[in-house]
Amino acid sequence: MSKIVYDSDLLKLMNLFEQITKANLKDCFTDDNGLLTFVVQEGEIGKAIGKAAVNVKNLEKMLNRKIKIVEFNPHLIQFVKNVVFPLKVEEATQEEKLVMLTSSDVNTKGLLIGRNAKNLRNTEKIVKKYFDIDEIKVI
Repeated sequence: MSKIVYDSDLLKLMNLFEQITKANLKDCFTDDNGLLTFVVQEGEIGKAIGKAAVNVKNLEKMLNRKIKIVEFNPHLIQFVKNVVFPLKVEEATQEEKLVMLTSSDVNTKGLLIGRNAKNLRNTEKIVKKYFDIDEIKVI
């Protein structure tokens, strides 16, 4: 794992997020799909989103861009499920450094993978920030 370095803009965003949500933030970055992603500490997701997603709506309006909030979990499989949420996977398993997501719904599979596997590689990149894995596969 490499050392995470934040620029001043990102630090301002993190500070704003914590002021608005009162949730403890673990990380913040722009993912490969251009989505501003906030990773909150375990158990902080409800506080971060707010009642009726009021915090998400306020932040998106203030920043004029879409955001995603993910709850960190020290268990790899649960964290992967948190990253792909709101998409539902029937089963997530780990074999050494490979994570396999199982979904019988064709639409969910398509959304998990994305065009040219863009969504899958993006999910992989996010998970690799915290866990030592080689690949995520959808089956």
